[in-house]
Amino acid sequence: MSVAVENGLRQFDYWLTVYKRTWKGSLVSSFLLPLLYLAAMGIGLGSFVDGNGTGALGGVSYLQFIAPGLLAATALQIAVGESTYPVMGGIRWHKTYFSMVATPLRPADVMYGQLAFIAFRVLTTCLVFLAVIAAFGGLGSAWGLLALPVALLTGMAASAPVCAVAVGLDNDAGFAMIFRFGVIPAFLFSGAFFPVSQLPNWIEWLAYVSPLWHGVELSRDLSLSTVEVLPALGNLAYLAAWFAVGTWFAVRRLHERLIS
Repeated sequence: MSVAVENGLRQFDYWLTVYKRTWKGSLVSSFLLPLLYLAAMGIGLGSFVDGNGTGALGGVSYLQFIAPGLLAATALQIAVGESTYPVMGGIRWHKTYFSMVATPLRPADVMYGQLAFIAFRVLTTCLVFLAVIAAFGGLGSAWGLLALPVALLTGMAASAPVCAVAVGLDNDAGFAMIFRFGVIPAFLFSGAFFPVSQLPNWIEWLAYVSPLWHGVELSRDLSLSTVEVLPALGNLAYLAAWFAVGTWFAVRRLHERLIS
């Protein structure tokens, strides 16, 4: 095992130990709220949508249309939440990052460990949510199970760039901008609740820029068994690019913040 991987796993173990003491506080945001969204939008509103015909949705129920999108949207929300205040806390409030780099750990090891823990949070939350979706009949096919790794990649595609931004902020005022002008618009206009083709042309292209749209599109195609190879590969490549570039910037900025 390389030194970088070993150090990153040690950092992951640290965050996992901390989470064992605080996990109860995350139950509402991680599990209850997505479940309420699924019940209210997929089942409650879905009964009215289905009653007026499902032709605009490709003949599937509104629950099966919305559930994969909510899975990807939940992944993004969890990832961004874990990439904002916890990262700033490690630099400004608790200063744990400074303690970490006082050991043989590098800033890169610290960031890799942080991202590994965020991936753990996204994966465990989405795993439970996917089980709930399946129990409610929200999966169109067994291929929908592959929406779990897609949701994980979607979350990490958002997490890494947000970590890079959080590292460079001096206070948490900037997080309001991230949630207000980033997370909320992406959540509403990602195609999770309705096809983005229904949007005006001048705003429709913004949906395609968001990594969430690509995660929603691929998750839904998997669930409904309508995957086309080239568009699916394009969605995966776009998400992977966001994650790779975001990780590079996050590592670089953390090194500048802690070492320079």
